[in-house]
Amino acid sequence: MAAGAEGAGVAGEGGKESGDDDGEAESDGATAAPPPRRAAPAGRPRYTTVHAESDFEVRLYRDTVWMSAPTPDIPSFHAATKLGFHRLFQYLMGANLNSSRIRMTTPVLTSVVPGAGPLHSSAYFVRLYLPVKFQASPPVPLPELNLHPDRWPSHCIAVRSFSGYARDKNVVEEAEKLAMSLSRSPWANSTKYPSKNAYSIAQYSSPFRFIGRVNEVWFDVDCKSTGVETY
Repeated sequence: MAAGAEGAGVAGEGGKESGDDDGEAESDGATAAPPPRRAAPAGRPRYTTVHAESDFEVRLYRDTVWMSAPTPDIPSFHAATKLGFHRLFQYLMGANLNSSRIRMTTPVLTSVVPGAGPLHSSAYFVRLYLPVKFQASPPVPLPELNLHPDRWPSHCIAVRSFSGYARDKNVVEEAEKLAMSLSRSPWANSTKYPSKNAYSIAQYSSPFRFIGRVNEVWFDVDCKSTGVETY
């Protein structure tokens, strides 16, 4: 997979925003919380941390637009991510109707959709968050890339971080660990939130980074089940 921006998203303390595209993190204005310890990296979708525990956190993400590469005939997470990202990278390099060059963002997000592949196997969608300047009107991909924009409404995501390379075996194990943590938390009943994805894997590090790699497993959860309002 081609190189992207490295490092982890800055997960602020409760009520803090992270991932602002101007590279700064700020309070959400609802409380008088102190600012985060350091600025969030640029080129990531904005979120506010609404719940944090030792092994996971819940983030409220804003409305966002991602460019998506479906890979319905690829039975492997690793192979699907590699092939999907290759198409997305061509799009970033100008394979769109505007011939626009688009800045690389993170994470590279691979979503697992149960039963959407051949013989009811899992299918994979590989996505990249679009920079702010392209959120309202994404450049149209060249047809042969088979890409499409996905608009995600504001919603909550439960997140567990893990290191190393994301591969077919360990992503399932990490998803199971997050599911177990959620089952023991106030968010135990929130995973019934309607979602077409079983889970998603967010990768932040260049493939050429061997130490200190950062990945996350994401579950969509129901904000309102614990009194968190979307915006």
